[in-house]
Amino acid sequence: MTLNPRLLTTLITLLGLSALAFSGELALAHGVAEGDANFLQNQQGFQFWPYAYLGAKHMVTGYDHLLFLAGVIFFVNRLTDVAVYVTLFAIGHSLTLILGVWLNIGANAYLVDALIGFSVVYKAFDNLGGCRHLGFDIPVRPMVLIFGLVHGFGLATKLQELSLDQDSLVGNLLAFNFGVEVGQFCALLAMVLGFTIWRRSRYFTAHAITANIVIMTAGFLLMGYQLSGYFLSP
Repeated sequence: MTLNPRLLTTLITLLGLSALAFSGELALAHGVAEGDANFLQNQQGFQFWPYAYLGAKHMVTGYDHLLFLAGVIFFVNRLTDVAVYVTLFAIGHSLTLILGVWLNIGANAYLVDALIGFSVVYKAFDNLGGCRHLGFDIPVRPMVLIFGLVHGFGLATKLQELSLDQDSLVGNLLAFNFGVEVGQFCALLAMVLGFTIWRRSRYFTAHAITANIVIMTAGFLLMGYQLSGYFLSP
């Protein structure tokens, strides 16, 4: 039996929204797990591999990063364009991650994470043609760089809450960021392969609309969680 494309699209939407609605861990996208936090705080001196591993783990499990990057490359067919976007995001992410922690640049973590949620909403909305419909012609490359800065700062605010060894801080931050980039490369490799196969489906257009609605909804939920935390936190 072959499902009608519209029916299949509706089912995917309902499943996606249901999963998101019942996921209480949405607000923890940029958080450092308790076990990882304790591990980092107990490390003394330069520890390249532990920090690199946790950086990679953060990227491949950080759904907010992955949702934004998925939105960025969703309709990008050329690998050279994918490389440009990913490089811009990596530059922005690396700058604010390292400098934010090293220079102890403070900001409210809830508001930064709300902006990260907005980045997800923006890219999905743009993929759906929303920006063009409203008459906004926003270049993608500068926005990817800007939101890369926001995403990196989001993680920086979490690392600032930990008692890290100050003597080896810069080296360990570089190792952590190296792991983040390795994790990002692996995640993107899987995404590019998945998108390449998916685009060959005759139902790609209908499913793409659904997928971007789900991505945008996830962004709105993240924004809602973080803004609630900001206004309700003591």
